[in-house]
Amino acid sequence: MSRPRIAMRSIREVLRLSLNEKLSLRQIGAALNVPPTTVAEYLKRAARANITWPLPDELNDDALEVLLFPPAPTLSDARPMPDWGHVHLELRRAHVTLMLLWEEFKEQHPDGYGYTQFCEHYHRFAKKVDVTMRFTHKAGERMFVDFAGSTVPIWDEALEQVIANAELFVSALGVSGLVYAEALASQELIHWTAAHDDAFTYYGGVPALVVPDNLKSGVTTTHRYEPQVNATYQEMATHYGTAILPARVRRPRDKAKAEGSVLLVSRWILARLRNHRFTSIDEANVAIAQLLEQVNNKPFKVLSGSRRSVFEEIDRPALKGLPAHPYDFATWKKAKVAINYHVEVRCDRHHYSVPYRLAGEQVEIRLSAKTVEVFHKGQRVASHPRSFMRFGYSTVTTHMPDSHRRYLEWTPERIVAWANKTGPETAALTQRIMKERPHPEQGYRTCLGIIRLEKTYGPARLEAACARALAIHSHTYRTVESILKKGLDQKPLATPSPRTHRHHEFVRGAGYYQ
Repeated sequence: MSRPRIAMRSIREVLRLSLNEKLSLRQIGAALNVPPTTVAEYLKRAARANITWPLPDELNDDALEVLLFPPAPTLSDARPMPDWGHVHLELRRAHVTLMLLWEEFKEQHPDGYGYTQFCEHYHRFAKKVDVTMRFTHKAGERMFVDFAGSTVPIWDEALEQVIANAELFVSALGVSGLVYAEALASQELIHWTAAHDDAFTYYGGVPALVVPDNLKSGVTTTHRYEPQVNATYQEMATHYGTAILPARVRRPRDKAKAEGSVLLVSRWILARLRNHRFTSIDEANVAIAQLLEQVNNKPFKVLSGSRRSVFEEIDRPALKGLPAHPYDFATWKKAKVAINYHVEVRCDRHHYSVPYRLAGEQVEIRLSAKTVEVFHKGQRVASHPRSFMRFGYSTVTTHMPDSHRRYLEWTPERIVAWANKTGPETAALTQRIMKERPHPEQGYRTCLGIIRLEKTYGPARLEAACARALAIHSHTYRTVESILKKGLDQKPLATPSPRTHRHHEFVRGAGYYQ
């Protein structure tokens, strides 16, 4: 493995989930859709490089890749291949592990594959075999989330009609089955992440894993083996110290707890509220919360206790603590830095500066309600207060090259004062140019170009050329330059003759209409 097989963002997540969150190889692999053997390889490389968590701020993606993936010698000799069918059958025996089978293989073939390659080749073989995996939930490990198929009608009493259909978010813990439900305005990402925050608050803690269905709100690209989790959803998980483990497509066993909870909420909450007319989502959530407590405190039919009692005894002690602050909702965008070292946030039509050396580079933009942050290879390179001024620019002086910083030192007053050293006509022309522009700064280049013509033609000729440009109402650099090149500044200005009107019999006077 000479190059990373997954994105550096995912490798950083592997390090966080292992070194900070202490998840197992299998849990990390499932959360990030990476084989556990590959996760083990990344962690071994991190250990060899003495990498600890948190990573240093100055360690960007390129530097991290060099530490994890130094050049390795290639093996040219052919090595014996195990009988993978035999390995697969042996693994079904009690207490037999891949480590044990590898050690037995190495005893017979000392020159055979190392443990990492042994595991990688086996998992390639195992993908061809249809294996049904049965989940055994652990305390505080998983929270299943989904939307109920049914919605909650919101009525307008004055119009006597339904004006909206609120979506019903449902979550349940793996062991106790403690249910949380909430009506939301829509399934959009902002409401989806907010509902997770409310669920964590309701449970008083955070599980190790969150298992959603392949909803567009949380999963960008659905795939049986490698679903792509939305960047904002992933960031929310990082904030709470949990991991996202999307259920496999068309695999009901992966989300049985969520579907059972949806059915429970539909029967014991939505069915009881079917005849109520709610005029707001908040009003609906008050009624849902009351019935939710009845569902969670309802005694089991066969087992002793209730969802609430099992939660208090088993799930709650195993949950992680809540962070000091709730997640600050933000969306992620990709963009290319323009040649003017700005990136455009298209939803706002506003431009933000980054260091000028990044012109032409691909960056990621994090948009929250108040800030805009720009990241390059995992490192934040710019931060701005968010602006909603369409087609505006937010520029940090330190992002500019030195020549552009000197340009900012100019003001309209300074330019007019410099032009006045040549003469009043030059000053008047520069003042007129900046006045005609929507923003004075847009006329700086034109004015500076006109003033510099004095070096070639002298102050007297420039004054005469500016006077002629003002007289013909053509306030541009090209006009002044053309006048000087053609010598028109040395010719007298023509005096406009007064207009005279010809009178003839066909012209009607004002008295004609009286």
